[in-house]
Amino acid sequence: MGEIDPVLVQSLAAIIFAIGIAVVVTRRNLFFLLMGVELMLNAVNLSFIGFSRTFSEHVASVDGQIVPLFIIALAAAEACIGLAMVMMLVRGRHTLDADAYASMKE
Repeated sequence: MGEIDPVLVQSLAAIIFAIGIAVVVTRRNLFFLLMGVELMLNAVNLSFIGFSRTFSEHVASVDGQIVPLFIIALAAAEACIGLAMVMMLVRGRHTLDADAYASMKE
């Protein structure tokens, strides 16, 4: 199997992370905010795996490949809880706009 340049892997991870940050900062829709967070978590996973493949060429270490498993489990829990919270918020205010929930004093 051909080797992939670690700089390209880290560059792709940085681009995906930047897209996730841009989505979180610019979008006001709650679903887009959750998708932006998921993009950032996936970029971190890609970075971990890229570093693991780069620095464990001579040593049989899978530490950098085990951490993404925990991040995937965390992302799944975050998606479940986040979507449940979004559904409950939308039922109360009937909107997905994040600015409508800035003041939760009602």
